Amino acid sequence: MLKLFEGRAIQKVPPINFVEKTMKKLFLETNKSLIKHCIHSLSSAKILLLISILFSFVSSAQAGIRQYSASIHTSQWQLANDSRLQCTLAHQIPHYGQARFSAKASRNLNMEFELDMMLLPDNYSLAQVRSESPKWRPGYGGRVLADMKLYKQFNPSLPKKVAWTMLTELEQGMSPTFYYDDWHSEQDKISVSLSTARFNSAYRNFVACVGNLLNYSFDDISYTVLNYQSNSDKFTKASQRRINMIREYLSLDPNLELVLIDAYSDSYGGRWSNLKLSERRALKIRDYFVKNGINANRIEAKGYGEKRHIASNDTTLGRGKNRRVVIQMQKM
Repeated sequence: MLKLFEGRAIQKVPPINFVEKTMKKLFLETNKSLIKHCIHSLSSAKILLLISILFSFVSSAQAGIRQYSASIHTSQWQLANDSRLQCTLAHQIPHYGQARFSAKASRNLNMEFELDMMLLPDNYSLAQVRSESPKWRPGYGGRVLADMKLYKQFNPSLPKKVAWTMLTELEQGMSPTFYYDDWHSEQDKISVSLSTARFNSAYRNFVACVGNLLNYSFDDISYTVLNYQSNSDKFTKASQRRINMIREYLSLDPNLELVLIDAYSDSYGGRWSNLKLSERRALKIRDYFVKNGINANRIEAKGYGEKRHIASNDTTLGRGKNRRVVIQMQKM
């Protein structure tokens, strides 16, 4: 359409709304034809695959995750056990349970982590252990630390290496987190995090406790054979060190129910004198323990003289083995 303007012919431009409507109509018609072409070109198997993928996305969107963690205001770490026999660092997780790091007296450095659940696992599964950045510390990437086995009706635990790694992560401000499928709902997942709030002070006390543990355990001394010098109630040097270890352990462990002291002699000398000598040896050890705070009712001492030899009395070495006291300890 032409129109004269100051003697010149110009073409009239259609309104903007008209142009927009025309473009939208063309776009829709083009897309419809493309979609129809794609559907016709796909096989039935591929269409079913696309539908299943679509449903999986919908299911994932519907699945939930239950998170358990102490808040920055309520988080507490405490030294639950602080002795030369055991050290335990505990952290309460609201509505879930308690996380515990424990080390015990032993010849070897040891450590164990236990997740004490209020609701124990209902079947066997695996939990992934990750080190995650806490909410108040964004921008730090997480990493996988280990997989933790979940056994039916048992609290899960982790060995020394992973336990120390988790403590190191906590010390650096990261949050060890456990992820596993909810055994009561297949679509739901569980997330359990250890809070870093108020950790460092309790951790320093825990490390000090671990450094002060005895370097031997109950199993190392529960059955001990002590040897004497010839015709004497004095111990050899090695046996004196051993009885000091037993005395220290007895003073620390209230769960020891009974201490049995059985004393024996060699056959050098008369039988009667050897019997009395073995009785004196047994009573002397009993008095030694009582003097150091051990309840006398927990101790039974008896001398057997020349009975129950374990070696020949014809040699000096054999007689030295027969001059002995056997100390056995039983726990409740």
